[in-house]
Amino acid sequence: MKNEAAVQLFTALGHPGRLGLFRLLMRHAPQGVRPTEIAATLGVKQNTLSHHLSDLESAGLIRAAREGRSIRYSVALETTAALISYLGHDCGRGRPDLLHPPQESPMTPPFNVLFICSGNSARSIFAEAILNKIGEGRFHAYSAGTRPGSQLNPFAVEVLERNGYDVSGLRSKHLSEFETADAPKMDFVFTVCDTAASEECAPWPGQPMTAHWGLPDPVKAQGTEGEKGLAFARVFGEMHRRITLFAALPIGELEKVALQGQIDRIGDPA
Repeated sequence: MKNEAAVQLFTALGHPGRLGLFRLLMRHAPQGVRPTEIAATLGVKQNTLSHHLSDLESAGLIRAAREGRSIRYSVALETTAALISYLGHDCGRGRPDLLHPPQESPMTPPFNVLFICSGNSARSIFAEAILNKIGEGRFHAYSAGTRPGSQLNPFAVEVLERNGYDVSGLRSKHLSEFETADAPKMDFVFTVCDTAASEECAPWPGQPMTAHWGLPDPVKAQGTEGEKGLAFARVFGEMHRRITLFAALPIGELEKVALQGQIDRIGDPA
């Protein structure tokens, strides 16, 4: 990357609003986010957001893709990687103490996995229960919410019991339980709702692998009791599919880049 190109990228990121927008899209990468969701999360007016999106897109840091009648914005990962490489290999002259973390030992089971959503009442609870059952011996699954005071949703409990899951040990937990010094060290952290993915969270100790597996919130389903129950059943079924794919991955045999690509694809709605 030439200096002039790097200056253009740094200039685009040199505004609090644009930097905040870029950080938000990075937390959803490689998936995209709709402008209405971005505006709601960042609390910015639509015209201000349009200017920020235009500036970042002109700089080549983000891209837009049409999805039906809507547009999703996502990070241009190749440009971002080139900028990081410029900082490390050009400016930093490839210093190993700057570019390469200490050599990590291969990942070995059991793997600790944390699923996060806003309420920890349904989607993340489904994920915790499913992975602990089908990945028994290889995984220790946990779940937590970013909103305090949540409770298990009765429809979620019913779906789990109907599918043969023991719910006696399940409870809603706040994320703070897993941020203490004596909390389990996570190997994987997945967000399963867009609200949780947009939260500003401190980096997890040990740099676990992360991905966004967003699913619709069945708690917001409208209609009859039967229609609401069906919404929970559909989310459970899709979560079961994703967890099954994840549990089948040869985690200890894959390079981290390849493994990251696999877990990203599992959560890709396309």
